[in-house]
Amino acid sequence: MLMIWAALILLLIGVIALWWATRQRKRSGLPGGRVIYTDASLWGKVEKPLYDETLKLTGKPDYLVETGDYVLPVEVKSAWAPTTPYPGHLFQLAAYCQLVEKTFGRTPPYGILQYRNRTFAIDFTPELQTGLMEILADIRKDEKRSEVHRSHEDPDRCRRCGYRSSCNQKLEQ
Repeated sequence: MLMIWAALILLLIGVIALWWATRQRKRSGLPGGRVIYTDASLWGKVEKPLYDETLKLTGKPDYLVETGDYVLPVEVKSAWAPTTPYPGHLFQLAAYCQLVEKTFGRTPPYGILQYRNRTFAIDFTPELQTGLMEILADIRKDEKRSEVHRSHEDPDRCRRCGYRSSCNQKLEQ
């Protein structure tokens, strides 16, 4: 009788552990699949960045998840979710989709933006890809200019900028 009770307790512990693991995965915002890349140093050695020689584009998504025939980039943001993702976040994710396509030879159908309280699945559409290419072209033009003006009116963004100490266009606060 003791063996039956021990087996039932172990079975119950197993069911609870499986339920907890499933719940944690859902809360993480990661899709079902195998994590094949992470930029989270808590998991061990940080992977090398993805790189596209043709576009001179490099990036380190927070996660790459292999699910079925696709590799999906996941970008985790610590902030609360806006109503719709910020354009900068969309194009960062689009860049990761582009890098995944170049690195793995398969275009991801979408990428994931995970905010503190909400997850967005962003389709990697031809329109988003075209917008990314236009932004990259603008960046390449700006690299050749001797002076590039700031592109915002946001005092918080200005305050956190890494170039603030040398910027002659910083917003006064």
